[in-house]
Amino acid sequence: MSRLRRTPAPGTEPWADAGIVLPARRAAPALRQVGSRLLLALAVLVATTLIVYLDRDGYNDNAGGGLSFLDAAYYATVTLSTTGYGDITPYSDSARLGNILVITPLRVVFLIILVGTTLEVLTERTRLQWRLNRWRSTLREHTVVIGYGTKGRSAVDTLLGQGVKKEEIVVVDPQRKVIDQAAQDGLVGVVGDATRTDTLIRAALPAAARVVVAPERDDTAVLITLTARQLNKAATVVAAVREDENAPLLRQSGADVVVTSSSSAGRLLGLSMLSPHAGAVMEDLLTYGNGLDVAERPVTRAEAGHGPRECEDLVVAVVRGRRVLNYDEPEAAVLQLTDRVIVIRSTGPTSAGAK
Repeated sequence: MSRLRRTPAPGTEPWADAGIVLPARRAAPALRQVGSRLLLALAVLVATTLIVYLDRDGYNDNAGGGLSFLDAAYYATVTLSTTGYGDITPYSDSARLGNILVITPLRVVFLIILVGTTLEVLTERTRLQWRLNRWRSTLREHTVVIGYGTKGRSAVDTLLGQGVKKEEIVVVDPQRKVIDQAAQDGLVGVVGDATRTDTLIRAALPAAARVVVAPERDDTAVLITLTARQLNKAATVVAAVREDENAPLLRQSGADVVVTSSSSAGRLLGLSMLSPHAGAVMEDLLTYGNGLDVAERPVTRAEAGHGPRECEDLVVAVVRGRRVLNYDEPEAAVLQLTDRVIVIRSTGPTSAGAK
């Protein structure tokens, strides 16, 4: 990659809204519901107009002349809205009785429809603001997933499978429809350009413990990693790139782990060609929750002081401090209580060879 130049994808302009989208706990007032209420209010207005017009001889217009249909509609409007200019008044017994028994109840219904809808919208906004403030004040040591495409969604699924709660994951993506999908999945989403500092601050990245960088472009991944590392020196940053030649640049930018998608897929294809069964096992290991899984866990007290081969799970590596030791290395011959082990474990009766 000779130079870094970001070309915004369609619908991802830098001035796009960088708002925070919380997962909905209950359905907000839908446009269809508001529309039905407006139609009901219009029906009340039309009914009142017809009632007044049918008894138009019982009304007095100070401007003189008979009451037209437009005058009836005008009277119904100012009456239902409680404006009441007084230029048109009921004077006959039937008109006054109609106002008492019919038009006044319709006025109450009309006001309930309009005021009720307004109060519901205001209440929903207040509730959303309260949830947003509470989310900001309680979010700590969370995971920020930047990019909710195929790689980002797979990363989220794996995190959830490993026991991470949805409340501890924040998704960042420049496309609103993608963040809406994340909200439907129960995740908090931030709409915006992740190469910008203000967008990552909205996602509370300075307080995050883990950052997954999975955009569509390698140059974007580099810029995001640089920005994320500048905001948070201690977080574990895992980045995905398409090409091997860009992996060193990601590491120099501050990524702790770089996963190359194209070369990994190519190696898996080559392995599957030479040994379909070995390829199936590797695919199984990369697919969380089906057959075999790779996991990291702490060493138990019963395992401390023993060798990796004596563990119940199949140990493939030992994590000691910041070093990763192969299970057959002399230093990993005896497990320590402070160690962590990388194991392969079965998650169900289905095995890779049975696929």
